[in-house]
Order: sequence, then structure tokens, then C-alpha cells
Amino acid sequence: MSMTDDEVRRIARLSRLHVTDQEVGEVGRQLDGVLALIARLQAVDTKGVEPMSHARDVALRLRDDVATETDRRDAFQAVAPAVEAGLYLVPKVIE
Repeated sequence: MSMTDDEVRRIARLSRLHVTDQEVGEVGRQLDGVLALIARLQAVDTKGVEPMSHARDVALRLRDDVATETDRRDAFQAVAPAVEAGLYLVPKVIE
């Protein structure tokens, strides 16, 4: 599969990449290489291979979801310029 210059320009435009006319050919060859690699990977027979959640067979380190900091909400809101119903009030910045 070979990409046309128009396809390369369209992909560049959609990707918001600036590609000059001189770069279109090289970018097209690079994209062709990427697509060829994807095709090779898709051709690999993966039947019988269990999906992995990680590249290495390691146990994830997890910790208990426990709050370790003390609740200082009241102290922080006591020095805030404006507070209402436990929420900080801020000036409107977007019209």
C-alpha cells in the first residue's frame, strides 16, 4: 500500500501537522512504513495467547484507599475570601 500525496496532505491537515510540499514524499514513505508494520503485526497468529494487562508478569502494587491526611477544610475555608455552603466562591472570569 502506498499513500498518495493528497492522502498525506489530508492526514497532515487532520493531524494539524505542518508538512511542506518538499516533506510530503518523505512523510508518505514513513506512513507507509508504519502501515506495513501494522499489517505485519496483524498477520501474527495470536490464537491461544491470553491477553495481558502488562508487558511483564508482575503483581501490581496496590494500597488501601484510606485517607491519611487530616480534614482541614474548615481551617482553609476560614481564610477564604468567600465561601457558601462549603464551596469556595470565585469571581466570574468567562463572560
